[in-house]
Amino acid sequence: MSGDVLKAVALRYPPEADAPYITSSAKGFLAEKLISIAQEHKVPIVQNREMVDVLSIQRVGDIIPEETYTVIAGIFAFVARMEKTKDGKREY
Repeated sequence: MSGDVLKAVALRYPPEADAPYITSSAKGFLAEKLISIAQEHKVPIVQNREMVDVLSIQRVGDIIPEETYTVIAGIFAFVARMEKTKDGKREY
């Protein structure tokens, strides 16, 4: 990353929710810590610079912007497929 500040955003999509929402957002050192904690707890991590740029300007607790639904749905589907093939169905 040539001079860019590292950003990280965590999402959650409980079954009863209308859409995923932002549970955490961080930049720089705190983004490194967020990623480290996710790794320690085996939370799937997906790198997508465009999405993190859009989501990092939202507030924690906000539902993701409607214009990101298609991309985020693809990410959640990818993670679900990976988890299913790795160790059976797993809920996040």
